[in-house]
Amino acid sequence: MSHTEMERCAGGSGGGLVKRGMWGGLRQQWKLLGLFEIDPQHEFYRLTCMMREGLAAANQHTIDNANTNELSDADFTSEVTQIHKDFTMQTFAGPVFASLRSSLGMTEQEYQQSLCSETCFLQFISNSKSKADFFLTNDKRFFLKTQNKREIKFLLANLKIYMEHLMKYPHSLLVKFLGVHMIKIPSKPKKYFIVMQSVFYPDERINARYDIKGCEVSRWTEPAPEGSQIIVVLKDLNFEHQYITLDQQRPWLLRQVEVDTEFLRGLNVLDYSLLLAHQPLQQDELHQSLSFATLIMRTKKSVIQGSSPSHSSVPGAVPEDDSSLLLTGMDEACWKRSQAPPPSSSVATDSTCPGHAQPSVSDGAELPDFKAQNRRLLPNLKNPLHVIDGPEQRYFIGIIDIFTVYSFRKRLEHLWKRLRHPGRSFSTVSPQTYCVRLCHWVQDHTK
Repeated sequence: MSHTEMERCAGGSGGGLVKRGMWGGLRQQWKLLGLFEIDPQHEFYRLTCMMREGLAAANQHTIDNANTNELSDADFTSEVTQIHKDFTMQTFAGPVFASLRSSLGMTEQEYQQSLCSETCFLQFISNSKSKADFFLTNDKRFFLKTQNKREIKFLLANLKIYMEHLMKYPHSLLVKFLGVHMIKIPSKPKKYFIVMQSVFYPDERINARYDIKGCEVSRWTEPAPEGSQIIVVLKDLNFEHQYITLDQQRPWLLRQVEVDTEFLRGLNVLDYSLLLAHQPLQQDELHQSLSFATLIMRTKKSVIQGSSPSHSSVPGAVPEDDSSLLLTGMDEACWKRSQAPPPSSSVATDSTCPGHAQPSVSDGAELPDFKAQNRRLLPNLKNPLHVIDGPEQRYFIGIIDIFTVYSFRKRLEHLWKRLRHPGRSFSTVSPQTYCVRLCHWVQDHTK
């Protein structure tokens, strides 16, 4: 890596020392929160600079070779290798992940800007037992996580049914994988990593985070001292005697967790986690009523892929009066016919205006069943699929870590844990038991 590149990643040469002084307080705050800026003295500095450079080139290749056709079988097995000065970057199934990003209302330019800006990545120090390295983009919108080759092969082998699941259930709680890559540095092992959407975004006011597996063994984490700003991801036993209070949206959540965990059971996986965080609603968000225009905008955003509004200057919020979503006579007729509920309602069911269901559906094709697809009116936020508003709290919910297959080794681990922890629940159980148990946990801890 050239000296110029190193300076750019550090924020400049001569002005870098000034910037370092100006931003010293912010860096110290990150350290208090368990986030470390990967500056030139950091052990992962060289690797993450290469990641950013490689991702910029890979994303530019996607922009220059935009695929406007339906995804083909070849897209799911495509591999693009780009050679850089000090490393080689390989991108897997690029057109497929570009299609997914588009369906989430994300432009390639904003994705590139977030991943490849001149600001360095942040390292997230996790209390997970995983040996993976976790990085965050500087705006905390995307996670990058190292994975072993077996996990990458598993994801790519099941990518088509993962995409089919998201198409059938566009409001799925499964974490959204946005890219799979491999970086090869001479004389070093290959490094595989994935890019995924952060469940906890925007995180400015989140006051508690949990990693839930639905069991009790090793599921307690010592909370941070009162008044401390250190990020500690708590676990199941820390959540006891608490509830996710959703009121009318509770049936939606129960159904979606059931659908997603059943999908994972079909993949024969276990040990995945339900990520959960919450924050109090702002005073002006409590008991708000929806205007006709806002209701139609959110309905359209809920049923049309890729129609998410663009960013606004307020972290996490998007404009209420999006002029790109104009009201039509059909909108008004749909409004009068459905008398649609407020955003705290459970599901946008069949009464949702069918004219906005899927623009690609032909006149003779059967319209999708909204109830089966479990759609809902999405909140007016940048990360709406993982955000659910209750009467007083905003919840961030997503399912992550879906790579652990119930192998022969895991079966042996299950037998060993049964002997070691008789009568107690632990994470290593059959996929069927794991699926049912997590659903029961959500049912027991929501109201």
